[in-house]
Amino acid sequence: MKKCLKLSKSFFFGVLILNFSILTAQDESGSKIKSNFWKHVTYGGGLGLAVGGGFTDVSLAPTAYYNFNSKTAMGCGLIGSYSKQSGYFSSAIYGVSTIGLFNAFEEMQLSVEVEQLRVNNSFAANSQANRNFWNTSLFLGAGYRSQNVTVGVRYNVLYKERNNVYSQAYMPFVRIQF
Repeated sequence: MKKCLKLSKSFFFGVLILNFSILTAQDESGSKIKSNFWKHVTYGGGLGLAVGGGFTDVSLAPTAYYNFNSKTAMGCGLIGSYSKQSGYFSSAIYGVSTIGLFNAFEEMQLSVEVEQLRVNNSFAANSQANRNFWNTSLFLGAGYRSQNVTVGVRYNVLYKERNNVYSQAYMPFVRIQF
């Protein structure tokens, strides 16, 4: 697991350095090259809110993608979630993700995503049951794509029932890019 954590951190920082070097490129005369970087960037992510009966669940997961061409894109995102059931438990989850997208053909999108989350769970009835841990996920996904919306399923290759954020290895997704 530590190897996956190091790999995901290295991959994430490599993408950031690559993007920074593209933005600051200069020609031999020292003048800045006009960059089309922002014309290739799209955004997406998730937003969630559920409240009622002493229960609160808030989540935010913005993602930015760089489209290399019409077939491939790479992105990185932030993930944050807070859940609380009054008198029972509270949970705070935060982390980062990197994702690679490949549009095999117009209607099909394949994806590889590495996600690193910090999980902090506390239970009101039993403070000894509190659990704080890191969770690394490696998702392989496939989906049907129509313009800027993709609907599909992803599979967590590193899924383990114990010490996991997710209840199962397969997860449906809806990805919207704008």
